[in-house]
Amino acid sequence: MSVNQWDERVPHKGDVTAQVVEGAYRVLSGFNHARESRELMQEINLDDGETELFARAALTLKYDGPQKKAPVTENQILLPRRAEDCQANLWSVFDRTQENLTKGGLSGRTVNGGRQKTRPVLGIDQNIKLNRALWLLADGCVSRR
Repeated sequence: MSVNQWDERVPHKGDVTAQVVEGAYRVLSGFNHARESRELMQEINLDDGETELFARAALTLKYDGPQKKAPVTENQILLPRRAEDCQANLWSVFDRTQENLTKGGLSGRTVNGGRQKTRPVLGIDQNIKLNRALWLLADGCVSRR
């Protein structure tokens, strides 16, 4: 599913109620694709190199820019917060990475070497942007298999 299929925009003119209902049905139909993608991700086991590459790409998505250096490592964002998340499949790697990047709280280092904790992603726009990018990264891994 393309990211744009998750976007539904309703102009504030005409029969807005009917347009909102129609848009909601279009978004709901996309859930089947998301479920299928999740099931496929659960079947794909990643080796250590692929897992590290996924994490490196995820760090780049969050900490992009010429002066930004990620305060944490690939290994840190891959650490599970729950025992059931210790699997090596693509879904678990995606889930751990997403949770660690969006919830924050990881111990890291500033560019100057000082200690810091990563901050959670609180802004709706930033959260959507990061989650979409991570989903596209994971979904792209599925389509390449």
